[in-house]
Amino acid sequence: MKDILNELESRRGNARLGGGQKRIDSQHAKGKLTARERIELLLDEDSFEEFDMFVAHRCTDFGMQDSRPYGDGVVTGWGTINGRQVYVFSQDFTVFGGSLSETHAQKICKIMDMAVQNGAPVIGLNDSGGARIQEGVASLAGYAEVFQRNIMASGVVPQISVIMGPCAGGAVYSPAMTDFIFMVRDTSYMFVTGPDVVKTVTNEVVTAEELGGASTHTRKSSVADGAFDNDVETLYEVRRLVDFLPLNNRGSAPVRPFFDDPGRVEDSLDTLIPDNPNQPYDMKELILKIADEGDFYEIQADYAGNIITGFIRIEGRTVGVVANQPMVLAGCLDIDSSRKAARFVRFCDAFEIPILTLVDVPGFLPGTSQEYGGVIKHGAKLLYAYGEATVPKVTVITRKAYGGAYDVMSSKHLRGDINYAWPTAEIAVMGAKGATEILYRSELGDAEKIAQRTADYEDRFANPFVAAERGFIDEVIQPHSTRRRVARAFAALRGKKLQNPWKKHDNIPL
Repeated sequence: MKDILNELESRRGNARLGGGQKRIDSQHAKGKLTARERIELLLDEDSFEEFDMFVAHRCTDFGMQDSRPYGDGVVTGWGTINGRQVYVFSQDFTVFGGSLSETHAQKICKIMDMAVQNGAPVIGLNDSGGARIQEGVASLAGYAEVFQRNIMASGVVPQISVIMGPCAGGAVYSPAMTDFIFMVRDTSYMFVTGPDVVKTVTNEVVTAEELGGASTHTRKSSVADGAFDNDVETLYEVRRLVDFLPLNNRGSAPVRPFFDDPGRVEDSLDTLIPDNPNQPYDMKELILKIADEGDFYEIQADYAGNIITGFIRIEGRTVGVVANQPMVLAGCLDIDSSRKAARFVRFCDAFEIPILTLVDVPGFLPGTSQEYGGVIKHGAKLLYAYGEATVPKVTVITRKAYGGAYDVMSSKHLRGDINYAWPTAEIAVMGAKGATEILYRSELGDAEKIAQRTADYEDRFANPFVAAERGFIDEVIQPHSTRRRVARAFAALRGKKLQNPWKKHDNIPL
């Protein structure tokens, strides 16, 4: 009996070593942790339950039968984050460069199937050289099996991808279908075709970092939702995100203890809006003053800064926030911001997370590049996402809400549940100057008359009261009471039940 137990420990020891001490040292020399060290940091202490530790590949081509390390390049299992269950797979770069084989894929698929069956999030720690060439089409089949499970799990359990090394070729499509992607600066990259292929085909000379590094994907492509300086910080931020999310689409997000009075008055908000209607202000100040303890988890902070997305808590409960940012492009909606916000709204709706929308939008960004880029379709994505969402929706208009952009930003007409406006709100088809120049075109030569007409238009329409008279605004509120009014609004909506008509699935404008 003792011999058998010793053999088990010996085999476990071999499995834990992955590709061997030399390769582990090489991983550390690059500033990267090993697959197991990452899992230890991500999960609560001693909570990890590993599966398939002794799985080995079955390939016999190219002399592969002579090297069959345990685990086959990926560590899989489940554990807890702040006491809540999650499933994890962590690719091990020390074993064949973390390349995906048939058995490697089977291990990942098993974990994803269990996650969906048991209703818990999936977190993938990606660090892989791609498909294992020695296995040919079997490794490609493995990728497709993983992709299919990503699709089936979408909207059922949260899926989070963490890119902690290379992720290239077909491997990128699995993270692309997950809900959130985080990257590590300087040590991770994602691309469909690498720098060598790019040079061969297009003669472009580009580094891996420029082509698919963290900066590229957080600022230019919007593929990644956030980037952090090292493995430790990245895994800490993933833990923080998981804490905001429900385990699955049938559960609700955790309610955390809070020590912040829901009725807290913020007098400084009464002077947040500048006297000059064209002067910007920082919308994040309002978000932080509404949130419990000023805690805001921003998503895609470096991309499309004219709209802000992220999670806060109000009375200990998770709320998704979408807010125009007057500091960037005057808060105009454009292609990038519409896509960013639409995806975030759809995530919140899929997992029953209420949505708070803070509006200061002068309209859609004009110009040929926007029109040629399809701003009509992309703007419709955000419109569609809000109109489709059945979760509680609370909207606060702080200043401008002009034209079609007023409609798009969770207006009453898109089934907004409770729509508030500050006294500084201006809800109209367009700004006063543009409106008077159209309405009184015959008087354009008379500057004094046009100035008077503009002032008259502002008096009549540059306020929230016309919309309030129609019932499109439920209440005009004092800025300093915003946290209290929003908290009470969400409290009143906790029992909301709303269903869309039956359909196989919708056809959102893509």
